[in-house]
Amino acid sequence: MSQLSLYSVHAVLLLDSQGNRIYTKYYNPPHDENNTIFTNDSNLPKTLKKQIEFEKSLVKKTHKQDSEILIFENNLVIYKEYLDLTIYLIGSLDENEIILQQAFAAIRDSLDLILESGIDKKNIQEHYDMVLLIIDETIDNGIILETDSATIASRATKPPANEPQLTLDLDKGLMSAWGFAKNKLQERLQQGL
Repeated sequence: MSQLSLYSVHAVLLLDSQGNRIYTKYYNPPHDENNTIFTNDSNLPKTLKKQIEFEKSLVKKTHKQDSEILIFENNLVIYKEYLDLTIYLIGSLDENEIILQQAFAAIRDSLDLILESGIDKKNIQEHYDMVLLIIDETIDNGIILETDSATIASRATKPPANEPQLTLDLDKGLMSAWGFAKNKLQERLQQGL
């Protein structure tokens, strides 16, 4: 039996159809003393060059496949291929597939909610800040924080830019208050006389 850990996600990758990076994040548990990427027989690469090679071979393996989950180089990979990009979530072989699938579905569904015109490379790049917020709201340092896509999307959206601003014009406000007080005083004086 493996050791239980909250650090269930090893990497989140957004790669284009050629295997080039749009967004990649490899998670390393902070308590990992040996500075290895993961302790559960994962052989995710540590150097940038090896990470890029790993990503290119992953895209070749998953391109135009019918499944959305596979075992690749001793890692459990959940992915969804779109027109010109693929989203990957990588975890340990010992990890519960349903939990990883829920985290992956949260990211995917949140992106669907945020990106009105659909998930594609151009739209991801145009809304890159919100994409990063979605991933950060879902996974932090390899720990799955949230799986409700509506909650994640609401945290990542920007407030509307056309919201009316409350402005105070002190001169106008003081003049109208003075006029109101003056009228009330005149009414009281006329009633009293």
